[in-house]
Amino acid sequence: MDGIDESEIDGITVDGSFGLAGVPDEFQRLWTPHRMVYIQNGQQPPEHECPFCIAPTLPDEKALIVARGTHAFVLLNLFPYNSGHLLVCPYRHVALYDEASVEEVAEIASLTQTAMRVIRQVSRNEGFNLGMNQGRIAGAGIADHLHQHIVPRWGLDSNFFPIIAKTKALPQLLGDVRNSIAAAWPTEPTDSPE
Repeated sequence: MDGIDESEIDGITVDGSFGLAGVPDEFQRLWTPHRMVYIQNGQQPPEHECPFCIAPTLPDEKALIVARGTHAFVLLNLFPYNSGHLLVCPYRHVALYDEASVEEVAEIASLTQTAMRVIRQVSRNEGFNLGMNQGRIAGAGIADHLHQHIVPRWGLDSNFFPIIAKTKALPQLLGDVRNSIAAAWPTEPTDSPE
């Protein structure tokens, strides 16, 4: 080809690197620069202002608590990924899963199972994301107080509205979601599906 370096056509080099730093791989990138404010400033409250320590001292409705156990409790996430996004927290202010007592770990697991059954009954979801972000570097919103996320998922519930419009559409108010989950919560712990 006249005057064209055949090793680079339309910005794509022979090795397929597109002239960008790094080697291309199978991952797609979704850039969310608006999250830099959160990353740079963080959202870690001082220990004496820990929302997971304060919540149990408030009435359930005000704290969005749906159930209380002996060592842990369940509440709605104030900034949910989806309607019904719950958190299971020990009462004790402990940061990491391996610092939790045997009793706390057992009750967190039991409450998580019950929460999954209740959410499935109330909202007919098709799946769940469960997880714990351990430490600030891992993305924990409140890194100093252990909490398990339970996020209900439905087919076709993903869209670009949060990215493009920086808005998450939630079909129910938090208070209504709390009331429906709390009303469906069994009064006695369950060990197996009903």
